[in-house]
Amino acid sequence: MRIEPAEGHFRLYLETEAGAVVETARKIILANGVAGNGGPYVPPVLSEGLPPRLYAHTADAIDFAALRGKAVAVVGGAASAFDAAAVALENGAGCVHLFARRPSVAAIPISRVRGYPGAYDNYPELPDAIRWQQAIRFRHAGSTPPRDAIERVLRFPNFHLHLGAPWLSAREEAGRIVARAAGEEFRFDFTIAGTGYFVDPQARPELADFADRILLWRDRFVPPPGEEDDYLGAHPYLGAGQEYLERSAGTAPCLRDIHVHNPAGFVSCGWPVGDVPSMKRGVAAVTARISRDLFLADLYSHRQRLTADVAPDFDESLYAGAIWKSATDLAAG
Repeated sequence: MRIEPAEGHFRLYLETEAGAVVETARKIILANGVAGNGGPYVPPVLSEGLPPRLYAHTADAIDFAALRGKAVAVVGGAASAFDAAAVALENGAGCVHLFARRPSVAAIPISRVRGYPGAYDNYPELPDAIRWQQAIRFRHAGSTPPRDAIERVLRFPNFHLHLGAPWLSAREEAGRIVARAAGEEFRFDFTIAGTGYFVDPQARPELADFADRILLWRDRFVPPPGEEDDYLGAHPYLGAGQEYLERSAGTAPCLRDIHVHNPAGFVSCGWPVGDVPSMKRGVAAVTARISRDLFLADLYSHRQRLTADVAPDFDESLYAGAIWKSATDLAAG
């Protein structure tokens, strides 16, 4: 897919089962999931140290049945990592080792404290410094896996959890993986990266025509010392309707007509955009802004419609017989 700005609209170049088609649109909503403004993140220790046949990301179509009897490593400590470990175990993996870089599994749902209506409804109006501090707080606390995802793997005695154990190196040896973590060496047949997603609009082919003109948080906000974060800085800085904004005014006015309803809106909006928590306000904010923009863009037509002649629902004959007639009127009649 590719989005091409045109005069007052977009051309969407789509690949369908019937072949390539071109559609036109005045507004676009990017409700395209966790990779919608970037892609799956594979740590360099895997992508640079191993051939692609020995690892996969949780976003990939993994043949878990092929892992039966195999020694499997999972890198990551959030929901997708635990889910991948569970599916591998349920498909008969010989053993599964999950490696988390944190000293404990993240268990504090930081975002819950701002789930009350005042913060939820007005979060985009907060000063940038407060929104950034909230995003940093979430980053420090970590993304919590559901309790049942952890319990799902704990049913298997061949599941092993490694904490404070980021992979320091990985190489192929005799068709297997040799990895070092926490001062030990391990050997595996396959590795699954449950390592989340990176944010970079320029990595998305559909945004290629204008990605370099999208305003990002690093363009707008300078964090105080100790709160720098390249990952958060790469997130788009969105408007009140979750729309892209221009890095330089006048260079890409079409951006206001592309609305981001995916997790890249996290820093701007304060919740997992595109997920359940964003339905109450996020969907309403996007639809309200689209309605307003289209209404004002077509104001000439709406003004004609608003001032058009209106046919009466009835004429005077409906109530003529009930009109009071004075004695003078009766005498005159």
